Amino acid sequence: MNDTDKYQKAFANFPPSQPDAAITEEVNRLFEKHCQENFTADVFKRIHGCIDLTSLTGLDTKESILQMVNQVNDYEGSRPDVPNVAAICTYPLFVETVRQALTAQNVGIASVAGGFPASQTFTEVKIAEAALAVMQGADEIDVVLNPGSLMEENYEDLAEELQEIKAACRDARLKVILETGALQKAALVRKAAVLALYSGADFLKTSTGKDYPGATPEAIYTICQVLKTYRALTGKRIGIKVSGGIRTVEDAVKYYTIVKETLGEEQLAKDYFRIGASSLAGAIEKQLAE
Repeated sequence: MNDTDKYQKAFANFPPSQPDAAITEEVNRLFEKHCQENFTADVFKRIHGCIDLTSLTGLDTKESILQMVNQVNDYEGSRPDVPNVAAICTYPLFVETVRQALTAQNVGIASVAGGFPASQTFTEVKIAEAALAVMQGADEIDVVLNPGSLMEENYEDLAEELQEIKAACRDARLKVILETGALQKAALVRKAAVLALYSGADFLKTSTGKDYPGATPEAIYTICQVLKTYRALTGKRIGIKVSGGIRTVEDAVKYYTIVKETLGEEQLAKDYFRIGASSLAGAIEKQLAE
């Protein structure tokens, strides 16, 4: 079997993606049927505990990152009924800053790496950046699957690169960003998800939130369908992370609803469900205070 046949066989294990218009109809049906029942304080609290509190700007400084960490530290125990955020996510440069300042219990440290956000650098640089972030204290590494390799159907190089980055992560979890806003079509999102899974991803993540549109309900639905089939085939539950443009409680509940209805209640723990956002935690805290 040549390399092309190997990847085509992997794709064939998964049902074809639905037409894009049909996916939109399905997610709207899920929203109409289930969103209201999930718009509750208990769900808000659960989502709060699944947030990757994120700062990824060119203006980040040690001081601004410390302020974010202190917010997380200060929140610890202030609402015993509300779990703290799942992780703090920064550029690799600030991982050590987070590690030294973080005192909140059970809050992870996530770092983007691998030439984030474009993934257009040497594989050796991507591997080194991921390894250095882990050495500095990152528990989780978020990298972008190379969308150019996907578009030109260079599956072998794409998969090998992810596998090498995964090895460099050692015990840290690897979140693979599919950049669904660049891929746009459900059929391409499905292919990217399958390749990431067979390359060792611990989480599939939608977007960087940078050069392309962020998460969409249609993209999350498509990824969930791939994860559902993968679990049936392998028995493995893989995480899903929604990122890019999620700011309101209403948006978060919509994504929660899709994941719940397609992958089940067990997916909705922080080990398997995340929302990457910079302001969502504050929005939820405000909603719970009303």
